Amino acid sequence: MEENIISTAGLEYGSDTIRTLDWKEHIRRRPGMYIGKLGDGTHADDGIYVLLKEVLDNAIDEYMMGYGKQIVIDIDEVSVTVRDHGRGIPLDKVKDVSSKMNTGAKYDSKAFKKSVGLNGVGIKAVNALSTEFYICSYRDGRCKSLLYNQGNVVTDFPEEPTSEENGTLVRFVPDETIFKGYKYKDDFIESLLKNYVYLNSGLTILFNGRRFHSKNGLVDLLNEKMTAEPLYPIIHLKGDDIEVVITHINQYGEEYYSFVNGQHTTQGGTHLTAFREAASRTIKEFYNKNFDYSDIRNGIVAAVSIKVEEPVFESQTKTKLGSRDIGPEGPSVSKFIGDFLKKELDNYLHKNAETADALLKKILESEKERKAIAGVTKLARERAKKSNLHNKKLRDCRVHYNDTKGDNVDQSSIFITEGDSATGSITKSRNVETQAVFSLRGKPLNSYGLTRKVVYENEEFNLLQAALNVEDGMDGLRYNKIIIATDADVDGMHIRLLLITFFLQFFPDLIKKGHVYILQTPLFRVRNKKETYYCYTEEERINAISKLGSSAEITRFKGLGEISPDEFRHFIGPDMRLDQVSLKKEDLVKDLLEFYMGKNTMERQNFIIQNLVTDEDLS
Repeated sequence: MEENIISTAGLEYGSDTIRTLDWKEHIRRRPGMYIGKLGDGTHADDGIYVLLKEVLDNAIDEYMMGYGKQIVIDIDEVSVTVRDHGRGIPLDKVKDVSSKMNTGAKYDSKAFKKSVGLNGVGIKAVNALSTEFYICSYRDGRCKSLLYNQGNVVTDFPEEPTSEENGTLVRFVPDETIFKGYKYKDDFIESLLKNYVYLNSGLTILFNGRRFHSKNGLVDLLNEKMTAEPLYPIIHLKGDDIEVVITHINQYGEEYYSFVNGQHTTQGGTHLTAFREAASRTIKEFYNKNFDYSDIRNGIVAAVSIKVEEPVFESQTKTKLGSRDIGPEGPSVSKFIGDFLKKELDNYLHKNAETADALLKKILESEKERKAIAGVTKLARERAKKSNLHNKKLRDCRVHYNDTKGDNVDQSSIFITEGDSATGSITKSRNVETQAVFSLRGKPLNSYGLTRKVVYENEEFNLLQAALNVEDGMDGLRYNKIIIATDADVDGMHIRLLLITFFLQFFPDLIKKGHVYILQTPLFRVRNKKETYYCYTEEERINAISKLGSSAEITRFKGLGEISPDEFRHFIGPDMRLDQVSLKKEDLVKDLLEFYMGKNTMERQNFIIQNLVTDEDLS
C-alpha cells in the first residue's frame, strides 16, 4: 500500500518533499487507520484485542465455510497463539497472504461468500504491529511457515512434510513500543469468545484450556446478557442468513446486540436500524392498535445476526455496518429483515397466545406510564432547555461522543462531582476539548423503587439526563466516559452508590455498555525536595516512604477539593486511573438495587459501599 506524504514544514515544495511508505511502515505509522485505538488492554476495544480478533476472524470464516470445528487459543504474558483446523492456506501463498496488502481469498466471493475479513488487511496489520509474528499452514500432509519481525521476514522456512491436521497456526507478540505496557484481560477475551460460539452453534473454542461451546446460539447469548427475568419465553427465529431473538424485561430503555457475518457490530448500522423498525411495525400490526413505537420497544432485549455478501463496514474495526443490500443481486437489508419478521414474528405471536398476552401487558404498562408523566416531561424539557443555555451545573467540552466527525470522539468524557471546591479543581485542570464537568448539589435523591417520573420532577436528574442526552436512547449519548469523581470517604462512596442506582434504574445500558467509571484519586502525597509520589493505597504510601526516607513530608488528602488544580491535572490526564463499573451476569438489576438501596442498616450499606462491583474487581 502506498501513501504520498506531503511536508509543508518548509517554504520549498519540490519532489524531494514527497515520500512513499511501504505497507508495513504505513501500518506502523498510522495504526489507528487499521485497528482503531491502541491502548494497553485496559478496555475491551483496545488494539491488542483487535489483533487477536483479526486472526480469529480468519479461523471463524473457515468454520462458517464448513471446515474445522475447533479453534485453540493460548495466551501467556505477551504471546498469543491461535490454531484452527480449517483447510490451511495454500502453501505457495502463505507469504503473500501474510505480507502483501490487498491479498487474500476473500476477494473471491465464491470461496468466502459471507466472511468478515474482506479487505486483505487484517493479518498484515497484526504482522506489522508485532515484534514476532509466526505463521504456519498445514495442508494435505505438508506445511509451510514464516517468521517475521515488525513485518520484515526473519526466516522463510522451506516447505516440509507434516503429520499435523490441516489448518493454520498463528503466533504473535504485540509490539510494546506501540502497545505500551499491554496486558490481556481474560474477561474481555472470554466475552469475545462467547459471542463467537453463540453465533456459530457447534463450534468449540479452547482458551488456555477453558472450553467455550453453545448449543442454542443467540438464546444462550440473551440468557447470558439479561440482568432481569424475561417477561415471556425468548422468541427465537431462524432463517437463511438471519437469526433473531427477542424478549422484554422490566427495565427502561432498549437493549440490542447486533452481528454481521459473526462480527459484533457494537455501533449497530443499517441492519439494527431495520430490525428496530421492522420488529416495532410487526408487533403494532399484530395487535392492530395505534401503539407508539417507544412503548413497544421499552424494556426490549434482543439480538439480530445476519449474513451479508461482501459487507461494507464504516471502519476497519467493523463495528458499524454500512451495507444497504444483502448482496450484489439480493434485496436491501431493510426489506430482507422486514419481510422475515413480518412473516416469522407475526406467525409466532399468532401461535403463542401466552407470549402475545405478556407482551401486550408490557406495552400497555409502558404506554400508561408514558402518558402519566407526559405533562411533567414537557415542563421538564422546557426547563432543561432554558437551563442548558445558562447551566451552571455543566461546564461542557468541545468534542462529543455523538459527533459525526472527529478523531477523538472516544475521548469525550464528563466528570460528575460534588462540592464547589472539587468542581473548581477539576474545571481548572481539565482538557476543555474532551472533558466536561457536571456539578452535583450535595447528595442526589435515592431513586430506588421510583418511576421514571422522578427523572423529570427532580431538577438535578433532569439536568443530568439532558447533559448526557440519553432521554431518547443511547444513540445521542454525548460522552463516551461518564466518570463519577467523589471523595474517597463514606459520603463520597454514598454519592457513588446513589448515582449508580440512578443509572441502573433508568439507563442500565450506560453501565452494560461500559460507559460508567469511578475516578481513583490519590489518598496521600509523599515528597522531599527532589521527588514527589502520589499514593492511591496504603501500600503505595509505604513504598514511597521507603524510597524517600522517613523524613519525607506526608500529606493526607481528605477530599478532592484539597488537591490543587496544578496537581489535579496529573490525575485526570491520559494516565488517569479509572475503574469501570460492571455488572456480572448473575447480578439481576432488581435484586442488586434492592440489596444496594433497600431498607438496610448502616452496617450493611457500609459493607455494600466497600464491595461495589468495578471492572478492577472482576480482573
